[in-house]
Amino acid sequence: MLLILLSTILLIPVLMGSGKLLEFFFGGISEGISGKIFSGIFGITILWTVLSFIIPLNIYLELPVIVAGLISFFKDRLYRLFFRFSKREVVLIGSVTLIVLFCGSFYPYILDHFGYYVPTIKWLREFGLVRGISNLDLTLGQMSVWHIFQAGFSSFSDPYLRINTILLIVYTIYIVEHKSWIQLCFIPVLLLFSQSPSPDMPVIVFSLIILCEVLRKNRNTLFLFAFSVFVFVIKPTMIWLPLLGFLYSAFIVKSKFANLIPGFLIALLFFIKNIWTFGYPVFPIAFWDLTGNWKPNPEVLKLSSELAIQKTYDMQYSYEEIQQFSIVDYIKNWLLLEGIKSKINILFTFSLIGFVIFTCIKRNKITSLICLSVLAKSILVLLFSAQYRFFIDVFFVIFFVIFVDYFNRKKSLTIFSALSIIVIGCIMVPSIIQNYLPTFRPGNFMAQIEVQQLYRPSVYRYHNYNTYKIGNLRFNVSEKYPYNFDTELPAISESYIFDDIKAGIFPQMADPENMKKGFIWKKLTPEEKIQAQDIINSINRSYKQN
Repeated sequence: MLLILLSTILLIPVLMGSGKLLEFFFGGISEGISGKIFSGIFGITILWTVLSFIIPLNIYLELPVIVAGLISFFKDRLYRLFFRFSKREVVLIGSVTLIVLFCGSFYPYILDHFGYYVPTIKWLREFGLVRGISNLDLTLGQMSVWHIFQAGFSSFSDPYLRINTILLIVYTIYIVEHKSWIQLCFIPVLLLFSQSPSPDMPVIVFSLIILCEVLRKNRNTLFLFAFSVFVFVIKPTMIWLPLLGFLYSAFIVKSKFANLIPGFLIALLFFIKNIWTFGYPVFPIAFWDLTGNWKPNPEVLKLSSELAIQKTYDMQYSYEEIQQFSIVDYIKNWLLLEGIKSKINILFTFSLIGFVIFTCIKRNKITSLICLSVLAKSILVLLFSAQYRFFIDVFFVIFFVIFVDYFNRKKSLTIFSALSIIVIGCIMVPSIIQNYLPTFRPGNFMAQIEVQQLYRPSVYRYHNYNTYKIGNLRFNVSEKYPYNFDTELPAISESYIFDDIKAGIFPQMADPENMKKGFIWKKLTPEEKIQAQDIINSINRSYKQN
């Protein structure tokens, strides 16, 4: 907790100072401390995304940003903004901050933390954006800009990767500054994302902030649209937000087209980043082939697509069985899955229906645009991969829009307190979730509280791995563990080794002397197929050993 608090004390002034610099050009999403911090996050992330094509996001890039942000913070006397809070507001922010710090100090338990978040951050910190990295491990082709932001501060400011914990504290400041009390109800749920640099939390937080500003009729459409595109860039399933930003600019504010140009440029940067790392504009869709020799093998993409379809049904049906479904079967089996996923899917369906009815009754133009945008996103998710993690943000949006005028400070604090007790209890005693929600798989990876959390956040160490070589690529594979969060680079997950070998191909360095030049794939020779089979046998044998 103490080290996260120190990171927060350092990074909040840095982000405020950086945000103040950006506001000279774009303005901000809102006034006050939080508005400057959000501008700082936006500006630094875009800057580092551009630079990561060229250089790694290490301490040599981190320190100049820290110094520049602090100089701006003290030069413009931004610290005076903290004295605007009343004693009651300071007590509220302090209390919520203690809860956030406590929950953020627990061990990470989201599986993507080990298979996607940490490996991505390691690559960005050591090499920057690597061309064709998806050939090495398809998951790495995503390279979310939120991980670019986290990687840039991971050498010195936030080595334990708790940027989401810090963001949740800033979100609390925003809620108090703008008296948007209903948003206090969301913090206990978001505590579940505070231990990892999960992109899910920032996109939910930022989308709620943009919604709040849209409902307040904020007329700075230049920054609103750019920031909504920025959220989409963090996680493309948030496509509804730039759509809302565009519709709001066109039909409510009726702003000039020039105000939308920065947003379109950010979208262009996103497509370029994806083409560089994945080979196509939007991960993981193999659409618009630009004939780059670093794009993934079609057979590997096919296997990934089949897996995504199976995940839609929580791996309860084989791909072949799903292919035999009728349209009625697609819907029925999705709604009637075993376990908690079924309840989430049913709740999602009824929430959308309820939101449409609410919109028709209210007959408000802004609410109608929000509903239209959310429906468009929901249809796309249902068509491509209807996994609950892709539409969880919709629950927050619908609840916010429907009840924003109902929840005052007192009601929100009551809900916040009750939910916080439940969430903290589940985190401290994970057996509660494991016993009562056994189908919620992440709950099985929650760990008990440790005294050392009062000083530093809990992190896992697993530096056991084996080294192999095929062609010009010498790579590492975690021993008796499917993910490579603590494995020396270059590392490949077991599952992708099996997929590559099944497809008869294997990744290679584009330049045997320089890993930064990226990766391509090539067909295995007969000799390499024998090597590959030996590697598979070695991996399988390791699990049989005591």
